[in-house]
Amino acid sequence: MIEPQQALDRWRRLDVTVRDLPLALGLAGLAFLPALRDYGTQVGELPARPLDGWAVLVIALECLPLAVRRRWPAVCMILVAAGFAAAQVTGHHSFAGNALGVALVSTGAHLDRRRRVVGAVLTVAYVALAVTLDRLTGAERVDELVTFYLAMALAWGIGTWLRSTRAAEAERRLRVAQDTLVAERTRIARELHDVVTHHVTAMVVQTEAAKYLTAAPERLEQTLDAVTDTGRHAISDLRHLLDLLDPGHDGAARTPSAGEVRALVEQTRRAGQPVDLTEEGEPAGSADSAGLTAYRVVQEALTNALKHAHGAATTVAVRHTEREIMVEVGTAGAGSRGAAAAAGVTVRPGASAESGPGPGSGGASAGAAGTAAGGAEPGSGSAASRTRFGGSGRPVVPGSGRGLAGLRERVETLGGEFGTQRLDDGGFVVRACVPRAYSTVADRT
Repeated sequence: MIEPQQALDRWRRLDVTVRDLPLALGLAGLAFLPALRDYGTQVGELPARPLDGWAVLVIALECLPLAVRRRWPAVCMILVAAGFAAAQVTGHHSFAGNALGVALVSTGAHLDRRRRVVGAVLTVAYVALAVTLDRLTGAERVDELVTFYLAMALAWGIGTWLRSTRAAEAERRLRVAQDTLVAERTRIARELHDVVTHHVTAMVVQTEAAKYLTAAPERLEQTLDAVTDTGRHAISDLRHLLDLLDPGHDGAARTPSAGEVRALVEQTRRAGQPVDLTEEGEPAGSADSAGLTAYRVVQEALTNALKHAHGAATTVAVRHTEREIMVEVGTAGAGSRGAAAAAGVTVRPGASAESGPGPGSGGASAGAAGTAAGGAEPGSGSAASRTRFGGSGRPVVPGSGRGLAGLRERVETLGGEFGTQRLDDGGFVVRACVPRAYSTVADRT
């Protein structure tokens, strides 16, 4: 048995002429019912005549062209108008006269070109019909003729309104599709940047270090093993990312969370970067937008430390609460200047910072507060940042690098705060505060 939805889908796949044919045949059939004889459309005072062979031809000319009302609206309109005029002049008034209104609405809705020409032709034809009827009867009322013309114009206007509504909806859907495509491309670009940059940076650093370990075979072997492990992690993460792009993939794509920061830190340590990790609170049991964003903040900050401050002491502090995840990653001492410059961060000369606890107390990155989500001008100080992160340092202009700019947008999308700061000793700090409640709502919608 065919389901109603299947039948509807099959009907929609039929040619538009086939779908409009029942309307044409049905209207023609109703015209022959005696009960509907007095429900036709009549213009003028010409008396009605009984049905005969000529009436059959007139009814067919009025109704059957409706089968092409959407495929060839102008042709349909001309034929229906001709049949209607013939019916009025010969006195064969019937229910088929209502086809004129259907044709006018359809023409207004589906005619794409030469709309004004068709409208002008119909107006001239109606004036000619009115003059002819007046000559035949000599008793036509001008007000009735004008009223009927206005009714025809209203039918055309309804079709035009339907056309405009359909065009606006199509434009809205196109806009939504384009916005969705841009958002998806941006998301994929971010994920590729996060995955590829981190792993490749670690591999490059490890490979460079291996050049100087030829005299220590054991350490060389360990370094090469670390390169191999990093490469395998990169391949695995890329496969999971490609699964997101495969519509035929049924399995759930792997999404890292804040609870996996420890593994990320261990991988960075194997690349030769001294990292001190401090965690407070319990991470969420399952991955969500807040956890993924916090993970990406740590990943990007460690990647920048590897690239621009290799060997400098680095601290990672993560605090999990019921309401938010607070992250602070800092690189201390000389060498961080390169990381800040590469990230596109500009510091006003002479900027200083007061010490203050970060999310993890006692971290080497403890220092000035970062900028709040909205950002602040240099030297203004952000009250939100001082409250969240406990510092009162001078905020800086955010970097223009792809990684940090993408992180700022991610964090602020979830209603959080993101800040970067360069310290007096050359250290560089990245801070983020991501609310959990907002991300939970975003995940559900």
